[in-house]
Amino acid sequence: MTAALVLLAFVMPLATDMYLPAFPQMTGDLHTDASGVQLTLTAFLVGMGLGQLILGPLSDRFGRRTPILAGGIACVIATACCALAPSLGWLVVLRFFQGFSGAAGVVIGRAVISDVAKGDKAAKLLGVLMTLMGIAPVIAPVVGGAVIEAADWRGVFWVLSAASLLALVAAAFAVPESLPPERRHRGGISATARAARELLGDRSYLGHALCFGMALAVLFCYLAGASFLFQNLLGLDVAQTAAAFASVGVVSVAAGIAVTRLVGRFDPTSLLRTGLGVMLACSAALCALSLTHRLNLVVVLILLYATFAGISMTSINAAALALDRVPEAAGTGSAVLGTAQSLLSAVAAPLVGLGGDHTAIPMFTGMTIASLIAVTALRLTRTASPTPID
Repeated sequence: MTAALVLLAFVMPLATDMYLPAFPQMTGDLHTDASGVQLTLTAFLVGMGLGQLILGPLSDRFGRRTPILAGGIACVIATACCALAPSLGWLVVLRFFQGFSGAAGVVIGRAVISDVAKGDKAAKLLGVLMTLMGIAPVIAPVVGGAVIEAADWRGVFWVLSAASLLALVAAAFAVPESLPPERRHRGGISATARAARELLGDRSYLGHALCFGMALAVLFCYLAGASFLFQNLLGLDVAQTAAAFASVGVVSVAAGIAVTRLVGRFDPTSLLRTGLGVMLACSAALCALSLTHRLNLVVVLILLYATFAGISMTSINAAALALDRVPEAAGTGSAVLGTAQSLLSAVAAPLVGLGGDHTAIPMFTGMTIASLIAVTALRLTRTASPTPID
């Protein structure tokens, strides 16, 4: 089951990053400019965010299997249609539907884990899921570049369509119905709205959800500004920049694996607090180095490695603790987490880019502020009722 859920979730980061090397080629084929091609990525992320917000609560009412399989079928069709898109406008629309339908595998996958496991076991399973998902952004541009060399940008979407089909087949055979009828919300829209109000009014859920979202905000600030940092400020060429990106990605995956091994030996809340402390301290140190113009490649990489260890420790445990708080509305709870992730990814790049491409101050300042908000959000959980909401 875990392998099938990983495949479902793995397709989405592949769909985000695999076609990035083809942007220059796409501008000519689709008779547009860079901003036009960028719109296809924005449409995908917005679709993914809305999809999680809608499909998660639907799974609380209709069960997990039907929405996850229906979303998988729609994602295969939408991805194949992307490969056949005759114009930029059609590609933007189809990318939106690809993100919307593909969101089912991500948001409902987390809900399935919440259904079948609690506490330490849930944190371990979520850690495995998120760690393996973290591999996708590392390998996606490399795989995409190879596909583009052999075919063109349309070939990337054919490969993604095949990957979506494989994930769908795996889900059909390996993912059971994990939400029995007696635990489903039967009141339609009113019941879903009521569950959402209860969820948003729960201090513990909100606190852990904010910790999760802000940890991802730190990640997105890094992704938005890292290329300019490595090339314009630290003097690396394109190949060296790719190696730096890969090294940070490898450390992130390794940190995720380490965190899953720590779960069960240590309390998830203690691990969350440690992750938040590491994330804030390292982000603040990077910000100070940037403000004093003392950036050094070795020191920056060491601090980034530690920051990503903190991000892994924070995001894995915060997600598990948030979903553990809402056992009867896991789909809705997962949807809020996923929507926050997608919307943050859609807005981080332009905000970090406002400072220009020859300074790292906006990037590191954004990382520090997001870390500080996450630390502050944890205080919400201390005043919450100890009883999970139904």
